[in-house]
Amino acid sequence: MPKKSPNKKVPLRKELPVQFTWDLSPVFKNDEEWEREFKRLEKQIPKLEIFRGHLSHSPDTLRECLELLNKLNQKIERLTVYANLKFSEDLTNTKYAGYSSRVQYLGMLLAQASSYITPEIQAISDVKFNRFSLSPKLTSYRFFLKNLRRFKPHTLSEREERLLALHTEACGSPGRIFEQLNDADLKFGEIKDKEGNKIELSHATFRVLMENPDRDFRRRAFFQYYKEYEEHANTLSASLSSSILEDIFHARARNFNSALESALFEENIPIVVYHNLLESVKNNLNPYFEYLKLRKNILQLKELHAYDLYVPIGKPKKKKIKYEEAVDIITEALKPLGEKYVKILREGLLEKRWVDRYENKGKRSGAFSWGCYRCPPYILMNYKDEVEDSMFTLAHEAGHSMHSYFSDKAQKFHYSHYSVFVAEVASTVNEQLLINYLLRNTSSREEKIHLINKEIDEIRTTLIRQTMFAEFELVTHTLAEQGTPLTLETFRNAYRKILDAYFGGNMFIDKQLELECLRIPHFYHAFYVYKYATGISSAISIAKSILSNDKTAQKKYLKFLSLGGYGYPLEQLREAGVDLKTPKPIQVAMNHLAERVSLLKELLIK
Repeated sequence: MPKKSPNKKVPLRKELPVQFTWDLSPVFKNDEEWEREFKRLEKQIPKLEIFRGHLSHSPDTLRECLELLNKLNQKIERLTVYANLKFSEDLTNTKYAGYSSRVQYLGMLLAQASSYITPEIQAISDVKFNRFSLSPKLTSYRFFLKNLRRFKPHTLSEREERLLALHTEACGSPGRIFEQLNDADLKFGEIKDKEGNKIELSHATFRVLMENPDRDFRRRAFFQYYKEYEEHANTLSASLSSSILEDIFHARARNFNSALESALFEENIPIVVYHNLLESVKNNLNPYFEYLKLRKNILQLKELHAYDLYVPIGKPKKKKIKYEEAVDIITEALKPLGEKYVKILREGLLEKRWVDRYENKGKRSGAFSWGCYRCPPYILMNYKDEVEDSMFTLAHEAGHSMHSYFSDKAQKFHYSHYSVFVAEVASTVNEQLLINYLLRNTSSREEKIHLINKEIDEIRTTLIRQTMFAEFELVTHTLAEQGTPLTLETFRNAYRKILDAYFGGNMFIDKQLELECLRIPHFYHAFYVYKYATGISSAISIAKSILSNDKTAQKKYLKFLSLGGYGYPLEQLREAGVDLKTPKPIQVAMNHLAERVSLLKELLIK
């Protein structure tokens, strides 16, 4: 790791050893090459115009148009990735901020130049379209065209589409109002710890403060945080209500039966998948209730409150894990995925410089995986030896990167991007395999308690909590579709009933917690959070199959990773042995939770 001065100053970018930074030369060798490609693309975009009005003439014409569009999209993706990865290295670097803005403008020009393509394809008669889709000239576009054609019943006349397009900017207003209020205007003040230190209370610090072992401090932080939401509750409820009504307006305008049906249509997800999730989780909450009772007893509390949910259980010996050690551990943990997978990943993480490893001044915080077609699937990290989660984050992002790697190798550009619905599966499979490996290779009781509790918390927050949010979205949209006014009291009452159901009387629910529904940003992108829950459920099922030494499970999973955007998400998951049209994957995940709670209880009793 790069050396730091005694006062632990964050190094400048230029002070990092080059081998610890990502190598972007496979994207562009330098800025000059990026500039040349930018200018070339700017001149090529208008070439799309020659196909306008001619897409119904022949399969050859349609194929030529789609191939040019893909070629232009591939180039703009490469320009975008380079600009944004360079900008992520140092957010104070205005040069790459400019690159990012310029390529966004180019993207807008391409969107405008290609805007006629979808309407013209939809306007082709059914007879001719069927003949086109069977043509050998369009074989590689067959699924693309089939999927595009699904939208025809929900595509309006040119005049109606124009009106909806004009409304686009205004329809995002509720979300923008929420963001401004939530991120800029709400002020949570400072709070003193028992040593008298003042700590700023914010969205970023709230979650960390909820882990503080001082219960009085946690309680004060909780009520101070929610006091701000109480004071702005009417505004926040009006904003959320407007967002829900917008969802319903667009669903009805496009001839969908409900906002839920509209939201699930794009990825071709049947409504039964959503309802299976809600029912399967709610019918299997007993292990979770056992965990809440266990947590209450271990913390020696008369009543468990929301501010007691994040306090760590177990005190493992603190240890530093260097980046290279983390790679060793991760690749050992992922050996069940096969020699090829591990070899490619190890080389990428260590030798081929996929990863920008450490923090430097101005670098983007957090972590992400991102690349472009036929270039490395890069990972941004802010790895810290002393933070265990750094290793888990690296394993998580490596899952995304390997998904991208296999998809890019197997698919043509227009099928190389996997859908959001399956995006978190590969990353979570990696985490599952890692935690399983760590549990098998430690004899420390405290370490096992810590790891099991970590996994339970992951299931609690990703499967149970997100399903709870998904039910709230369904309930509130259904109420609005039935004509019920969405007032502050409507939201509070609906959320309270859901809290009661999902905690089953095992936690005292403070009235302030009813306002939690007003602070969740995802509710402004309705019917998205359920994907977190289906994703972790799918990952647990896949990991269990792989760890059972079923060689077909490994092969199926690697095939799944190679599918990219070819095929619908549910079909892809069936390739990996997961059928979300049935309750089974959710049941497997909840059974896994039950196993972990039982093991935790056994260890704590010892």
